[in-house]
Amino acid sequence: MAGAILLVLFVAWIGPLHSTQYVGWPLGLLFVAFACWVVYKYFVWTYTHFVLTDRRVISRSGIVSKRGTEIPLERVNNIDFHQRLFERAIGAGDLSIESAGKDGQSHFENVRNPDAVQQEIYRQMETNAKRQAGWSMPPPQAAPAVSVSVAQQIQELAELRDQGHITAGEYDAKKAQLLERM
Repeated sequence: MAGAILLVLFVAWIGPLHSTQYVGWPLGLLFVAFACWVVYKYFVWTYTHFVLTDRRVISRSGIVSKRGTEIPLERVNNIDFHQRLFERAIGAGDLSIESAGKDGQSHFENVRNPDAVQQEIYRQMETNAKRQAGWSMPPPQAAPAVSVSVAQQIQELAELRDQGHITAGEYDAKKAQLLERM
């Protein structure tokens, strides 16, 4: 879209340059200003990072000066996203995360696939809540060990040797270990 606008402005600017009138100069300045704006937006987009981990949402941005935001998932209260028509076409949008922190609401612009990011944040929040709930529960009791006699273990080893799964040397070494335990 921006490329098409740049092309139209450039063609409109080039046409009148051959005449004696100075009509093309305002269009040329408009073209240069628009090109600078596109380059600026590209660099802002390139130096903006939005990361979702299993414990927090992290955002870093800035070319010269840096800005960073980290929101723990357990503090997220609400997530909204907004996409204008052009943003829907390119798969981007704005994301607003309301949290129980100092800032209250954080707004992130030009997030790729904001609806999918919103769903993934909710999924990670559920996983995080389940994990935290598991920390407060007592550990599960270990299943009782099944007692297998040494003779049965040696017989199983012999079958493995006969089937070619272990070598005769491995069989003899393991058999000696089992007999020492008796």
